[in-house]
Amino acid sequence: MPKVTEDTFDDLERDEEIQAEPGLGRRIEIVLSETAEGQRLDRALTAALPDLSRVRVQAMLAEGRVTRDGALIADASARARPGQRIVIDIPPPVTANPQPQNIPLKIVFEDEEMLVIDKPAGMVVHPGAGNPDHTLVNALLFHCGDQLSGIGGVRRPGIVHRLDKDTSGLMVVAKTDRAHSSLSDQLQTRSLKRIYNAVVWGRPMSATGRIEGNIGRSPNDRKRMALVVHGGRPAVTHYRILQPFKAASLIECRLETGRTHQIRVHMAHLGHPLVGDPVYGLKRPPKDAPAIAKSLPRQALHATQVTFLHPLTKIEMCYSSTVSDDLAALIAVMS
Repeated sequence: MPKVTEDTFDDLERDEEIQAEPGLGRRIEIVLSETAEGQRLDRALTAALPDLSRVRVQAMLAEGRVTRDGALIADASARARPGQRIVIDIPPPVTANPQPQNIPLKIVFEDEEMLVIDKPAGMVVHPGAGNPDHTLVNALLFHCGDQLSGIGGVRRPGIVHRLDKDTSGLMVVAKTDRAHSSLSDQLQTRSLKRIYNAVVWGRPMSATGRIEGNIGRSPNDRKRMALVVHGGRPAVTHYRILQPFKAASLIECRLETGRTHQIRVHMAHLGHPLVGDPVYGLKRPPKDAPAIAKSLPRQALHATQVTFLHPLTKIEMCYSSTVSDDLAALIAVMS
């Protein structure tokens, strides 16, 4: 069961869906110095190898590309010790398969370093099985050309974090490697913050709350995520009710962690799944619910605000997005 407590709702968010820069295609061997004493392993390696970001180091640990004193190690939080011999096998760059496509983008902000875009529901962020093209990456490749961070080296060029296909709202995209590294670090340190609005069935007992519970693959359905007793990864969601309706509630969510489907899984497990959620939603909506709520073709979730430090000027920037038309219509009817 998730742990739910009263919440002052002032915590920050971070997201684990971070894009790593391309590999360098070589083997690196180092011996940790005295300065590594007591540090997390990922931090110690990042300090010793400035060409690699902490995110990239974490990815290679998870991929089984790092050994410590001859033994594989995948735990980024393991404590480093002076004298330990670390070997990292960095994979060679891979060709970027996505092709540029002239797909309209709603750009909220853009300069030479980065973009903030307002992604519509229905747009997949990066190509994958079943979605080989017409993704956000294809649109970015067309719009930015060879300016896009990571082009030619990764499968998700420029993408710092992602949104689910049917989640709408604000996303940050890096144009330069410098911006990519800065924004990725801000996700890790929680200085890049995002706020989501969601419409959920029913009304949570507490007006504000903190939901805590590990999220991993469902043992009953590998295509779903679930709160799990054993394994998974720690996940914390903060919410507050913005507007109660008769059959549902408009809530605001912030994430202390960023796990796949986190808001959807946590709210569903709390007993208040998102309206329209095809995976975690109610099988039978309330009989007296408006028709639009029963037939909404996607989860009622929108990334409404993003705040970060500009990667070059270090000035705090904040952008907001009103909920999309379909969710605005839903809210109007539910009110």
